Amino acid sequence: MDLVPIPSQTVGPFFHLGCTDHRSVGVVAQPGVKGERITLVCRVLDGDGVPVPDAMIEIWQANADGRYNHPDDVQEKPLDPGFQGFGRLATNKDGICTFETIRPGRVPGNGGALQAPHINVSVFARGILKRLATRIYFAGDPTNEEDTVLKLAPWERRQTLLAQSGNRPTEWNFDIYLCGDHETVFFDV
Repeated sequence: MDLVPIPSQTVGPFFHLGCTDHRSVGVVAQPGVKGERITLVCRVLDGDGVPVPDAMIEIWQANADGRYNHPDDVQEKPLDPGFQGFGRLATNKDGICTFETIRPGRVPGNGGALQAPHINVSVFARGILKRLATRIYFAGDPTNEEDTVLKLAPWERRQTLLAQSGNRPTEWNFDIYLCGDHETVFFDV
């Protein structure tokens, strides 16, 4: 009997069916929520810079005061009822999804030091068996230099964690490269 190799099977694309069709959350901050309103445009690309049209992005962030809408965050900072802090969207044919949110406040990190404003990101896509975790920081924020997590990334790769201001004053663009020369820094969490 001769064994003939066959192509390997990859995971997905099932995100559009089970996780985003009826469970999409693109508006993280309702109108009237405290803070600087922003539009966050995420784009997922493969190693060749080709858009990934069937990925799913989840974001989790603190409110403008630096508090997460989660029972484990017991800081004595106010919660905002119109702010849920979580979003989930599938990418479109151009590998893009867009969230309506606010710029997050600073949250305490190890030793109580404040972290720079950031958004936590999970990336799910075909062929990825375990989510990829990264962060979005905002280019030009002076507190980036103090952030202990951002400092974990080698200096020459930190730009892969920085959202860039877009065409409109409230727009921030963040490219996620899954691999290749421009691969985004991912964290092992």
